[in-house]
Amino acid sequence: MKWTLVLALLLVFFIFAGTIGMGSIFYPIEKRLIYYPERGFICTPDYVGIDYEDVWIRTDDGIRIHGWLTKLASPLATLLFFHGNAGNISHRVDNLRLLHGAGIRTLIIDYRGFGRSEGEISEQGLYLDAEAAYRTLCARPDVPEGSVAVFGRSLGGAVAVDLATKVSPAALIAESTFTSVRDMVAHIFPILPIGSLLRTKFDSLSKIGRIRAPVLFVHGTRDELVPFGLGQKLFEAAPEPKAFHRVDGGGHNDTYVVGGTAYIERLRSFLEETVGRGTRKETEQEAATDVRD
Repeated sequence: MKWTLVLALLLVFFIFAGTIGMGSIFYPIEKRLIYYPERGFICTPDYVGIDYEDVWIRTDDGIRIHGWLTKLASPLATLLFFHGNAGNISHRVDNLRLLHGAGIRTLIIDYRGFGRSEGEISEQGLYLDAEAAYRTLCARPDVPEGSVAVFGRSLGGAVAVDLATKVSPAALIAESTFTSVRDMVAHIFPILPIGSLLRTKFDSLSKIGRIRAPVLFVHGTRDELVPFGLGQKLFEAAPEPKAFHRVDGGGHNDTYVVGGTAYIERLRSFLEETVGRGTRKETEQEAATDVRD
């Protein structure tokens, strides 16, 4: 997420827009400064030896979005993955490889306007994409009830938080994410009230208190884009049960690299504690039913 460049340009555009009351004229420019979608794929999961299927999802407003669902015989959990504001799902194949190796099946989607997904990008649109993906995943016969967790990185963390206020995932993981766009602006320009001029909010801080799922926060101490303190602030505002995993020396996009084995083991243990219990219980019940039959 190129926040320094984004906010510097927003400073120019929105001081002028706020002064003359023309914020709506500059909204298309605001979007171009926040989102950096790419259409072309650089690779697919089979490039790293992962079997997968293409998933097509129809949103409530009629947009067709695309994703990949990795295949595992007996997954620990099924993770709904929301990526950041740039690129597309093909730029997260290494993340899929790591999760797959830990026994975690993953559905990763491209928001509208990203990758092969249709539509125009907007904050509310991304929320609709997330809801449709969650419903689609939970409706699959190969996904046990109560086995779906939600993961969001950077901007995707704000999408995941919003979704978790509307549905009941087994767990939520928010990585390298922020409290709100306004707080990001205030961090860069502490004196100028630019944030109030933006139409894009992604205000996770006002929503986090409504989440009832267990939450794991992950943040690198050297995050050069989203300050470590904003991640801590969001964690502090969240209700229990919650946990915070600090990645010493981790930047914005390399937490899973710098964090190494401890990083993936923390994700796995969190899912074992939350999702895994329910999944194993259902499996045991099904086995018992088969024996009685």
